Amino acid sequence: MNTHTGILLINLGTPSASNATSVKRYLNEFLTDPKVIDIPNPWRTLLVRGLITPFRAKKSAHAYQQIWTEQGSPLLVNSLALKDNLQQALGADYIVSLGMNYGEPSIADAMGELKDCGQIIVLPLFPQYSSAVTQSILDKVSSAHHQIKDFFNHPAYIKAMSENIQNTLDAVKPEYLLFSYHGLPMRQLYKTSGDICKSCTNNPCPNIQEKNRYCYRAQCYETSKLITEQLALKEIKTLTCFQSRLGRLTWTQPYTEKVLAELAAQGIKRIAITCPSFVTDCLETLEEIGIRGRNTWLDLGGVELTLIPALNNNATWLKAILSQ
Repeated sequence: MNTHTGILLINLGTPSASNATSVKRYLNEFLTDPKVIDIPNPWRTLLVRGLITPFRAKKSAHAYQQIWTEQGSPLLVNSLALKDNLQQALGADYIVSLGMNYGEPSIADAMGELKDCGQIIVLPLFPQYSSAVTQSILDKVSSAHHQIKDFFNHPAYIKAMSENIQNTLDAVKPEYLLFSYHGLPMRQLYKTSGDICKSCTNNPCPNIQEKNRYCYRAQCYETSKLITEQLALKEIKTLTCFQSRLGRLTWTQPYTEKVLAELAAQGIKRIAITCPSFVTDCLETLEEIGIRGRNTWLDLGGVELTLIPALNNNATWLKAILSQ
């Protein structure tokens, strides 16, 4: 009997290259997932392949090209570095593999590397639970022995995030610190049991109760609250908002772009943004916030927008994973 313990890290995914062909292939796989666009087939496939990706592929490729490195996709490069560092820290009794929900390396290939392990621990690299992302991943590894659904309030994660944020705040002096999370369509949240509770439709839940343990929006606000308490900020104000909105549907609010406009209208000049739903820097952090968000802020009259790096593969984050 194999006594090795397998650790399966799972991230969302990335195109294999930054050209339009690779990006289109990735978008087709991603957007045809019924948990991402929840309309029946064949309408979903027709919508994605016939309308969305033919028009979005070139634009998305341009966005990826702005953040692509010599080593490749930042998300993949940092995820592989985390996997290698975790393997080194755990030693020979463990086998650490990395899979992507969309694209390569696939979850199936990553599970194949762990096929002889006595037990497998699955860690989706998403602090806050949502059925659209987390459950979509867990459904593919239902045979795994232990699955970690979320870690939005885990003390080690909060400590790692707080230390990472503090390192930037020590270097810059923003007037506001924004917690910008990936948004989700409200229609989808309403249709999926457990993703949102009634008290979270307009205002954050005062706390996380067992009945709304998997309310995505409540988990985001709780993460912001815990990090803010850990940082013990005195002169810097904080706000929670949601980014990456797509289409005309109503998504989780307040929207990051609207918060930027409101702050600029108040005369705020210097802000910092952290993205706690992304533990690895990717298109949504580096391009959406770091490039487009910064340009928007400057156009609004702001002076400085500082993007706080994701945890990526830093030492504190590695210790946080080891403690789970």
